[in-house]
Amino acid sequence: MDNYCDGKLIIIGGAEDKEGRKEILKNVSLELKNKSKALTIATLATEYPKEAWDKYKKVFSELGVKNLKVLDVSNRKDSFDENNLNIVRDSSIIFFTGGDQLRITSLVGGTPLFDEFNKAFQEGCVLVGTSAGASIMSSTMIVKGDDEKSPRKCTLKMAPGFGFMKKVIIDQHFAQRGRIGRLLAGIAQNPETLGIGIDEDTAIVVDKNEIKVIGNGAVYFLDGADLTFSNVSEKYQEEILSMYNVKMHILTAGNRFDLQKRVPFEEEITRNENS
Repeated sequence: MDNYCDGKLIIIGGAEDKEGRKEILKNVSLELKNKSKALTIATLATEYPKEAWDKYKKVFSELGVKNLKVLDVSNRKDSFDENNLNIVRDSSIIFFTGGDQLRITSLVGGTPLFDEFNKAFQEGCVLVGTSAGASIMSSTMIVKGDDEKSPRKCTLKMAPGFGFMKKVIIDQHFAQRGRIGRLLAGIAQNPETLGIGIDEDTAIVVDKNEIKVIGNGAVYFLDGADLTFSNVSEKYQEEILSMYNVKMHILTAGNRFDLQKRVPFEEEITRNENS
């Protein structure tokens, strides 16, 4: 059975704590332990790359990270620049900031920079994404859909992501923006795909076929593999979606999920009988 993920990802639902305990970003910085290359902030998603770089440079410096770099790709031609390719090659962690996910894929897709991202990932580089940077991690990403509304038949706009995580659709700012309807619409159109909705200041740590939840919110797993009915079609797109037999799991910090079996599980804790 194929892996859902061939390496390690940290996928954040956006608005991660940058001023308090910084739990999620602290977990990111700890991934540098015993690694010699840089933590690179990839500002591809935003039209304000300097502001994003300054913000994350400050936070990670406060967390003790000394080897920090920035990858700024403002035009597609920058994805062919040898200096940018070398930045990726010299990275142990690449952190994709928030912004516009379609901006990332359109700037990088099919370029030497995209090839270097893939090569780095295969060679052990940890990829991190927050908000828009989270959406690009999957093979199919949500580009646009209605928040805080009942799901409708065929109103969701989706596009190919980078595919670092296969057979999933990821949505972010999940509970805060009422996005369960649009994620349900996504899996109705792709029932074989697992929907993962991540709250703000919450993240999943994906290691091959296992997920661990960290942070202060919840992560929602929507599984449509056993759907017995849906009315999805291009006809009458604005009609409310109807679907039967959808499975949902809600996980919080410390909970784990087996991607191959599509089930949550708890770690076995060995207790000292004499304690």
